[in-house]
Amino acid sequence: MANDFYEALGIAKTASADEIQRAYRKLARQHHPDVNSDPAAEERFKEISEAYQVLSDPEQRKKYDRFGADFRRVPDDFDERVYAGAGGRGGGRVRYAQAGPGFGGGFEGFEGVDIEDLLGGFFRDRGSGGPIAGADQEAELELTVEEAYRGGRRHLSIAGGPGYDVDIPAGVLDGQRIRLAGQGGKASGNAAPGDLYLVVRIKPDRRYRLSGRDITVELPVSPWEAALGATVPVSTPGGEVKVRVVPGSSTGRRLRLRGEGMPNPKGEPGDLYAEVRVMVPKKLGKRERELFEELAAVSDFDPRRT
Repeated sequence: MANDFYEALGIAKTASADEIQRAYRKLARQHHPDVNSDPAAEERFKEISEAYQVLSDPEQRKKYDRFGADFRRVPDDFDERVYAGAGGRGGGRVRYAQAGPGFGGGFEGFEGVDIEDLLGGFFRDRGSGGPIAGADQEAELELTVEEAYRGGRRHLSIAGGPGYDVDIPAGVLDGQRIRLAGQGGKASGNAAPGDLYLVVRIKPDRRYRLSGRDITVELPVSPWEAALGATVPVSTPGGEVKVRVVPGSSTGRRLRLRGEGMPNPKGEPGDLYAEVRVMVPKKLGKRERELFEELAAVSDFDPRRT
């Protein structure tokens, strides 16, 4: 392992993904053993390949930046990545990422690099040189808030390719990934196929606002329910529940329902917040108007002075 991955590629720790890729491409052309006969070239190529493998992966880079040389000892659940085994109808764009031992030397993790482009068709002219592992692939999986909340099994078809039965864990969050091992790009020879990663995207919803695992929902109430208090139904992704509106509640008051937010496969679920919104009738009947006029006459309440 290189002493410092950034130093191995000759880049700063603040380098962007494009800068990392450009540095790797330049060095790979110089040091690949098939184009450089220097005995030290192969070792140098392994070093820069390992550095690129880690720094081109946002999650691996984050772990490396935080833990340094010991980053591989950090458990996989350092972040909230969601793996396969946990599913439906989604789809969307597939983003391909090279992830095989692209130079016949057993180096993995070359996301976003076209090997043939890198060496100008070198291997097209000389042959593959051995088994090549399949590329990892990535696709977006769109879910409604309810689907993400409940989870379940779904059948997914991507770009006219083969269908997949996917188990979606209850409580999956936007941006989390579901791994389908061996369902990515095909390999050559006896090498392993790549993996397919489904990146969860939760559709915007006019009823629910998500903040991590917490959910906020508007709770319309009448003026008398807000003033006198009442038990009213509130819609949640898991179904309808009852909530107690405290007497004297005004618009904006938040009522907390502990544990009614997004489930958490690894710990405590989120909370649901019902946000009071006082609604008044658009049209008043004769008796309703009389009662409101009577209330206006006897009440000394001034909302502008509270």
